[in-house]
Amino acid sequence: MARHNRTARGEDQRGDGYEISYQPDWLRRVKVTRTLSGGRQSTKTLFRNDARPEQEPGSRVRTRVTSAAGDMDFEVELEDPAGIVTRVIVETTLPGGERQGRLLFSIENGGAPRARRPRR
Repeated sequence: MARHNRTARGEDQRGDGYEISYQPDWLRRVKVTRTLSGGRQSTKTLFRNDARPEQEPGSRVRTRVTSAAGDMDFEVELEDPAGIVTRVIVETTLPGGERQGRLLFSIENGGAPRARRPRR
């Protein structure tokens, strides 16, 4: 049985704060990539889960990212009974004004794939 979600905090390239709700036995890292005004990209790790998994993750995985400063709130939920998903990319659009642009969030499972379970 999977454990309950944990909460962590992180900051992006501009110092905006984020709260990440994550499943501790699946999530390894959340990174944010921002396109800079000159066209280059900047990537920063918002959160790294260095704890070793205590249990096998459940087949349903949820991760939520919120930021009051960035007016952002999204949750990703996926069903992965075979344990084969290693990364989910979420592309967001920021509200207008100076902060206009896109942010890419990379939600990563850095662990080894689970043993294949039969589909039910």
